[in-house]
Amino acid sequence: MIFAGGGPLADYLDLARFQNAPDTEAIDAGELARLAAAAPAQARTLLETEGYFAAQVQATRLTGSDGQPVVRVLVDPGPRSVITQVDFTVDGELQTLADKLDEDAAALRTSLRRGWPLRPGEPFRQAAWASAKTGTLAQARAEGYPAAAWTQTQAQVDAEQHQVALTLALDSGALYRLGEIRVEGLERYDESTVRRLSTFAAGQPYNEKLLLDYQERIQKLGLFDSATVELDPDPKTSAAAPVRVRVHELTSQQATVGVGISANTGPRVTLEHRHRRPFGMNWVATNKFEFGSLIKSWTGELISHPLEGLYRNLLAGNAERLRSGEEIRTSWTARLGRTQDTQRIERTYFAELTHARVDNPAGRTRSEALTANYHWIYRDLDSILLPTDGYTVSLQSAAGRSRNSTLDNGPFGRGYGRYTLYRPLGRAWYASLRLEAGQIIASDAVGVPDTLLFRAGGDDSVRGYAYRTLGPLVDGVVSSGRVMATGSAEIARPISDSMPSLWWAVFADAGNAANHWKDLAPAWGYGLGLRWRSPVGPLRVDLAYGEEVRKVRLHLSVGIAF
Repeated sequence: MIFAGGGPLADYLDLARFQNAPDTEAIDAGELARLAAAAPAQARTLLETEGYFAAQVQATRLTGSDGQPVVRVLVDPGPRSVITQVDFTVDGELQTLADKLDEDAAALRTSLRRGWPLRPGEPFRQAAWASAKTGTLAQARAEGYPAAAWTQTQAQVDAEQHQVALTLALDSGALYRLGEIRVEGLERYDESTVRRLSTFAAGQPYNEKLLLDYQERIQKLGLFDSATVELDPDPKTSAAAPVRVRVHELTSQQATVGVGISANTGPRVTLEHRHRRPFGMNWVATNKFEFGSLIKSWTGELISHPLEGLYRNLLAGNAERLRSGEEIRTSWTARLGRTQDTQRIERTYFAELTHARVDNPAGRTRSEALTANYHWIYRDLDSILLPTDGYTVSLQSAAGRSRNSTLDNGPFGRGYGRYTLYRPLGRAWYASLRLEAGQIIASDAVGVPDTLLFRAGGDDSVRGYAYRTLGPLVDGVVSSGRVMATGSAEIARPISDSMPSLWWAVFADAGNAANHWKDLAPAWGYGLGLRWRSPVGPLRVDLAYGEEVRKVRLHLSVGIAF
């Protein structure tokens, strides 16, 4: 069967189901005649959804040279109709408040009208018309008026002049204000834990984002496997609408055993145990043990359930034995502080006691330090797990005093910063840029624990080099430096439209660590990689060439480093 012009229009006609029939002789002649007669009306209806209201369509039955039936559909779509007028009115409490010069109401009314996406002079399409109505109504409902509804939506078509006039009337309904929080589903944990995560007050105008942010904070807490936050839509309670929080608690204890391999530290086995209310206290206790060929470590954390202002008290420590190159580092830390995690900003204040012992061919060094620290992270991303647009900034500062077995004791400061940028480039191309730098501020004669010094190399540093193998040479042995700078640039895109989660990438990294900025000579690494954008974060497989070592190295990593 032949359709003049072919293309998608033919695919949507009822005739299309006979297009690729394996045996055309089996088609009932009466049925074919009925479908051919109905084709012009079907085609005109389909064209009207795209704005062609004066289309001329003819369907003709023929017999092909092979004696098989042929239906030829000739289409003249005519001019496409354009929007000539948009009449958009707003009623309800939104209009009343805006007329009373309420700033929020006036701003929303203006936003709804100016944000209406179908403007005069644009082609009319049914799909765009439906999408515009849905999007505008969703905005009104999300910004204080969840009972908003269209009382009139009309597209008046002048087929002869190829024009469409749009008329819309939106009834906002009542402005909803937030009332009491009602929590359901708690068995082990205190209701105050959930309530303290809210950032709104009773009487505040409803905003959908406020509740979504609240829901996300509850989910991130680590106490529940599900959480939903909804507004009671009853118009009778609009002046103080209850906020319903439904949660389902995780078990009070959880143990996880893992087996894996890291390009930085080799194969490993991990054991993690979490207690979400140890000794009946409103705290979470976590202990993680890692046993690998190059690293053996324990990390422990005791963190309180949320307090006022989204703060949580923190007690943490770790012990580690790490082999890198010809060096073995044995270290431990103890930390006491407080953390605050808001929608975009994470702050941590803490005092820390650090001990590190380094054994290498140049000898043994022991050092300790007591520091006051402040860490700050800012995120503005389209997605925390799989970002493609936005940026993050991570800053760390420390000041304290150290004691060293081979160098002088004395005061020191430490600063570190990391900036990561994500940008879509268009046509399915994406770019990322990372810059980081760190410095120890102290006399050269003052010894600082190795865990507070800097090295480069590895998955999230300079690819093409083994973990912590870039730094100043002391007696022919790589050691940690007092300054560090690295950078990375990468472009990536999906391998194919059929596999949007599988990307390929090309990248270049550079950086190093040294004892003075004037001695820092960047080491370069570059290569190709694969990215699987999994539901738990990106899995990266990179093959990188390190110019300094003249070798190719495989790097594996999961997740995003902030």
